[in-house]
Amino acid sequence: MRKPGGSLPDRTGRITLCGLLTAIMLILGFVESLIPFNFGVPGIKLGLSNGVLIFAVYMLGFRTALVLMTVKVFFSALLFGSLSMPMWFAFAGGLVSVCVMGLLAQDRDLSPIVVSMAGGLAHNVGQVCMCMLLVTRTNMLFYMGILMLVGMLTGSLTGLIADRVMMHMKSLRLRAAPPRTKRM
Repeated sequence: MRKPGGSLPDRTGRITLCGLLTAIMLILGFVESLIPFNFGVPGIKLGLSNGVLIFAVYMLGFRTALVLMTVKVFFSALLFGSLSMPMWFAFAGGLVSVCVMGLLAQDRDLSPIVVSMAGGLAHNVGQVCMCMLLVTRTNMLFYMGILMLVGMLTGSLTGLIADRVMMHMKSLRLRAAPPRTKRM
């Protein structure tokens, strides 16, 4: 059943969009793993799929973004890695990041770029805390300064991209084609 204006019912559209966003995050994560991005500090990544999460926080809400992050982490580990320690690092970073972005996104005075920067920073803090918990090494704190800087830089990049995509999406009016009538 279609709503007036020809758009898909809200639930069907949300489920479809969530599936599409999950696929995009998995593809971006895989592509990112192919990019040689090494500055001598382990764990530095561009965080391309986090741009999708900032989009989800703003366009679909906190809960949906949290579910998308969890699904992305699980399927990334299942498809490209293992269900071991790196998955828990990714989950911890993603959890803290989505929580921070969800909280900050409520303030309409903050741009998605700033919210994404805070999310990038929070992601690295979450990962370092999980590493210290699982590996029981406090020397991970030495990496925190560079990881925070990189998190803010990559967060600004993904936030900028997500901001532009959201501006474009809001300007589009996607409607289903009108029903065809049979000609006799």
